[in-house]
Amino acid sequence: MASVSSYKSYQKIRCGMFLLALAGIGLSLYALYVEIKKESDRDFQAMCDISASVSCSRVFTSKYGRGFGIIGEVLGKDHILNQPNSIPGIIFYCLVILLGEIRSVRVAKFQRSLITLSNLMSVYLAYLLYFVLKDFCVVCVTTYFVNVLLTVLAFMRVSALQRVLKTKVK
Repeated sequence: MASVSSYKSYQKIRCGMFLLALAGIGLSLYALYVEIKKESDRDFQAMCDISASVSCSRVFTSKYGRGFGIIGEVLGKDHILNQPNSIPGIIFYCLVILLGEIRSVRVAKFQRSLITLSNLMSVYLAYLLYFVLKDFCVVCVTTYFVNVLLTVLAFMRVSALQRVLKTKVK
């Protein structure tokens, strides 16, 4: 009976991670849309542009909105790796979903490490947002929140998966 309970718990965690990663993909796609639209139409008004100090399009089109503000400085603004930050975001969330489908403690630990690293990037980007750009980006902050929740679930997933596999062996 304990293994059925452990397995259900594991499935709920996996489902939660899947839904959060989908939300991350959605947020990243919206960020990409806003950036592309704003670059082609200066008069474009995004839903997340609420005021002069609460503007996602101002953040997405800043020098920090591409290559995390680093790649353009190091390799040049026109370098192929200097992509909008939302593109690595989309790739990251897709990877979280793919890794979540593999029932392996080693893979779950790798996923947890990857998600933890994403939080370090979130801290860096939040610093830029607040202290450098002096802006508030609803989409960005929501993404940081998604990443924190993913981290909590990633730690829970490793523990739950260890329990499921342990009870399966017995």
